[in-house]
Amino acid sequence: MLVKKLRPIPGYFSHFFLLFPFQVSTTRRHPTMEVKRRTARSLVTRLSSVSQQTRTEALCELRLISKHDPDSRSFIADAGAVPYLCETLYSALPLEQENAAATLLNLSISSRQLLMSTRGLLDALSHALRSTSSSPAAIQACAATVYSLLVDDDYRPIIGAKRDIVYALVDIIRTPHAPPKSVKDALKALFGISLYPLNRASMVGLGAVAALFSLAVKDGRVGIVEDATAVIAQIAGCEEGGDAFRKVSGIGVLVDLLDPSTGSSIRTKENAVSALLNLVQCGGERIAGDVREAGMGLYDGIAVVADGGSPKGKSKAIALLKLLDGGREPRFASNPDRKEKKK
Repeated sequence: MLVKKLRPIPGYFSHFFLLFPFQVSTTRRHPTMEVKRRTARSLVTRLSSVSQQTRTEALCELRLISKHDPDSRSFIADAGAVPYLCETLYSALPLEQENAAATLLNLSISSRQLLMSTRGLLDALSHALRSTSSSPAAIQACAATVYSLLVDDDYRPIIGAKRDIVYALVDIIRTPHAPPKSVKDALKALFGISLYPLNRASMVGLGAVAALFSLAVKDGRVGIVEDATAVIAQIAGCEEGGDAFRKVSGIGVLVDLLDPSTGSSIRTKENAVSALLNLVQCGGERIAGDVREAGMGLYDGIAVVADGGSPKGKSKAIALLKLLDGGREPRFASNPDRKEKKK
């Protein structure tokens, strides 16, 4: 029987490992990963210590590791950290609560399913978002965690059904002088919730429309206005949206945002077009009449989006113009060259 000669490789017992590769342990192949796993287990074990100092130190280390080392996140979650972190969100100690919230946020990037399957997670997030004793940093991290979980389509109806979470997020954006990061993350979370159509009526009922339009009118930060109008556009796509928009003169605000003289960003204008389109599609001719009478800059603003917006923005602008013009091809008064090109 002929045996093929094996070329030796550097190292002791090289022929042995070539002939019997199953003898090589995973620990020897990935010593760094094993160290990370053991470190995670050790730190999570310390979370149950009776010593407050030990728990606080473990939380600080878990926060740093989960932030800077993506590989360790799954090890921390698998070691059973999430229930301890949820419990710590009820802590009256700001440092403990902030570290727990930030660690949950980091873990949510790669372990959403494990987090959502943990009993009491949403209740703990809701408490931290609503508690008057919660620090701004903890509130911001919890809002960001909710948004991170909403990346998964399956969790949108579950989180949207938690009215206390939705209310807490709405309360953040309508609170005067709320930290910009908290407002930004709350808006992102509300946007994620609004992507599930059945959540929109609940958001309207919890006062989201008035809070969002207040931001769009009073807040001068471009990013905040863009995010607020993005949520407005989604909420406009429900039957309850029409009456809620009327109460805050929402159609007039959207038309003002479209007016070229207001200096709104193109993204804000696209969101305004999307909101008006959804309103007209849901409310029919009654809403269409209100939109037509809202302002002189309406058609010029829509034409700006139709000319210079994104592909999706352009298609929505053309669709809105058709609805407002009785189904006829849109007339671009602000750009007569477009009509010339179509001949």
